[in-house]
Amino acid sequence: MARIEEDRVIDSSFVQGWTAGPKRGLWDAVSGAAAPLQPVDLPHDWLRDQARSTDADAGSHSGYYPGGAVEYHKTIHVPQEHRDRTLIVEFDGVYRDAMVFVNDAPAAQRPNGYARFLVTLDPFLVYGADNRIRVEARAHQDSRWYTGIGIHRGAALHVKNRLHVPVDGVHITTPTIEDDHAVVAVATMVTNAGQHTVTANVRTHIDGPDGAEVGVAVSPVTLFPGDSAVVRQRIAVEHPERWSVDAPHLHRARTTLSDASGQVVDEETTTFGIRTLTLDARRGLRINGQPVDLRGACIHHDNGILGSRSFAQAEERRVRILKEAGFNAIRSSHHPLSTPLLEACDRLGMLVMDEAFDVWTEAKTPFDYSLAFGEWWERDIESMVARDFNHPSVIFYSIGNEIPETGTPAGSRLGRRIAEKVRTLDPTRFVTNDINGLASTLRELSQLGFGAPAAAEPAGGVNDMMSDMGEGMKAIDPLVSARIEESLSVLDAAGLNYGESRYLSDLGTHPDRVIIGTETYPGSIAQNWPLVTEHPHLIGDFTWTGWDYLGESGIGRTDYAIDGGGTSAPYPWLSAWCGDIDITGHRRPASYFREIVFGLRAEPYIAVRRPEHHGETFTAPPWAWSDSVSSWTWPVRPGAPVTVEVYSAADEVELLRNGESLGRRPSGPANGYTSVFDATYAPGELTAIALRDGQEYARWSVQTADRDDLAVRCRVDRERVSAGDLVFVEISLADAAGRIVTGDDRGIRLEITGPGTMLGFGSARPNPTDSYAQETQTTFDGRALAIVRASDAGTLSITASTTDASLPAGVVQLTVAPDITAPEQETP
Repeated sequence: MARIEEDRVIDSSFVQGWTAGPKRGLWDAVSGAAAPLQPVDLPHDWLRDQARSTDADAGSHSGYYPGGAVEYHKTIHVPQEHRDRTLIVEFDGVYRDAMVFVNDAPAAQRPNGYARFLVTLDPFLVYGADNRIRVEARAHQDSRWYTGIGIHRGAALHVKNRLHVPVDGVHITTPTIEDDHAVVAVATMVTNAGQHTVTANVRTHIDGPDGAEVGVAVSPVTLFPGDSAVVRQRIAVEHPERWSVDAPHLHRARTTLSDASGQVVDEETTTFGIRTLTLDARRGLRINGQPVDLRGACIHHDNGILGSRSFAQAEERRVRILKEAGFNAIRSSHHPLSTPLLEACDRLGMLVMDEAFDVWTEAKTPFDYSLAFGEWWERDIESMVARDFNHPSVIFYSIGNEIPETGTPAGSRLGRRIAEKVRTLDPTRFVTNDINGLASTLRELSQLGFGAPAAAEPAGGVNDMMSDMGEGMKAIDPLVSARIEESLSVLDAAGLNYGESRYLSDLGTHPDRVIIGTETYPGSIAQNWPLVTEHPHLIGDFTWTGWDYLGESGIGRTDYAIDGGGTSAPYPWLSAWCGDIDITGHRRPASYFREIVFGLRAEPYIAVRRPEHHGETFTAPPWAWSDSVSSWTWPVRPGAPVTVEVYSAADEVELLRNGESLGRRPSGPANGYTSVFDATYAPGELTAIALRDGQEYARWSVQTADRDDLAVRCRVDRERVSAGDLVFVEISLADAAGRIVTGDDRGIRLEITGPGTMLGFGSARPNPTDSYAQETQTTFDGRALAIVRASDAGTLSITASTTDASLPAGVVQLTVAPDITAPEQETP
């Protein structure tokens, strides 16, 4: 049990020592008839480890996971002296329809599964005794993707004096920024929950990126009992180091609140960045005066084999890989981001479009958030903006995704209310709404004979209609323009999902309109990106998706079945299979293609279509990439036909097989950055040469793995970790040079000895039959990933071996240092 220490957040201990299990009725709970609760630590996703089945209610939307309800329990001891304290639990997100009970009394609820919310415990506590916290959550046909169930994001316990700075009580802006001088405006809320009038002092220290103090201010404030007041301070910072994508310099404000005697009663630390934002159709988006084109990735909230659990190190790894792949912006689809993900974006220099809702009042699934929207939307906007306010990475708020109401007068009015609510809370960022013209006119188009009949939505919903209409989307532009004009007019930038046909036409009809391609097909980047770079009013492109995700199963698959088609894949499909980066963090060929189009990679890239399907007929929705892998190790006979794709910005590409030229093909922008070669398989080396004016300027090769030297290889990004850290173990079937075998996957058994626990184990296989909680998995394209959490100091050993002992095992050993930040724990 965690010991409550005065005036601090008990982060690392409060997330430990919970129990969880299926939600029990009152009779089951008191009679003990229900299954016992299991010990868990937060964050936790109860759904990930449940059995999937073909008859799951939500079908492919949820990845064939069932719905359900779960409850979490924790006991804390509150000492008598804490009668003069305020205790607040902060939940970063509970999916979904959360109910919080303290000593069996209802203390809070939150329908939105991604909203951060606070629960004041004081009215329900028994002092000098143990106190029970119970959190209930549930999910059932309420989303179009995998959500998870439970306390899937972090939680913290705040212990405050009666005189204190509330959570989110410090707001920082930088109204003046020049090369030699900046003004940091700090607004600090102070609350007096005591019974006497007090005069307090608010002292704010500003530290620069190197940790040295660069400014300080002290201000008194008098508060009557029950009062709250805002203390405003303007602090000069000389020669400020600005925050940007390429140089994400962070400053820190240390706020100290002291009472009349000089005793410190509260402290807060706030990280922020000094940077300017401007936006207009003539010069586009500028940060610190410099133009920035958004190389954007839409991402969902899940962390692949971890399910929906949001660990800080998993989020940082995700942002780092996305940035290494060439992205400089992410759009949170379709929910507010977790706090650890925002913090990672701040540190690493990733721009953020934080999105509030996937639905307003019009439901997309039978039991979704639309049922609670009318009562809760304002509080959810307030929560998102309060949490985002000091994060320099956040530059846009999106108020919705493909909202059908945006094509109606009433919906346009509602959008205006939401946008103005955001601006009232934070006038320093821009507001958009990700509008899909088809979704905005769906019923009207159905009545006109487009897509499905009005009375019957297709199995894949809007996804299937968009896939089927193709170029027909252009034909509905006049109707769409009339219907969404008011909804667009309330925004700082028009977010368009699959609205490329409007990019240039709107420039003529609305020359001052700024446009963002908020969601685009992965294969359209070659056409879209030149428009972004040439036209300032078009400030970016966000692909669907940058990182693969669970649910919407198979919308990006290549289907070789005779009766294939549609965007809903059958069981056991799990992931969408449409990401540039797969769920384990491995970059797929589309990622390298995009990097080349962005102008960030000079070397060509080789992708080989799976030879076993050569010549077969296939179908693929517009979110699919070619069924290719960057490999020259295949289980086919020499001489078997293969198709090779080479991506390059070069005028021309030459392909060599074992030194023999297979010819030259045109490439570059005029040819979609792609050259296709018909070849035959021969083990050895395949080399692509990029040519400009007939001269080589870059080359890249793939080689066949040495099958006589194959082993299970394990790689981690560090050899020393601290207790509580996550260890990402990349497992491959490869030779000593790291060349991976494709098409000869093996079962892998994971064994952990020492202070560590497996959090997840799996591969990027989009249609797995194994659970990510199992200690045995099958590789996919020769790869797998294990995520292990170090639990204590000592030596941690992780072994990955084939289940049939056919290859030498891979072993990694790590030294685990104690977690010096963890508070002490005690048992009552």
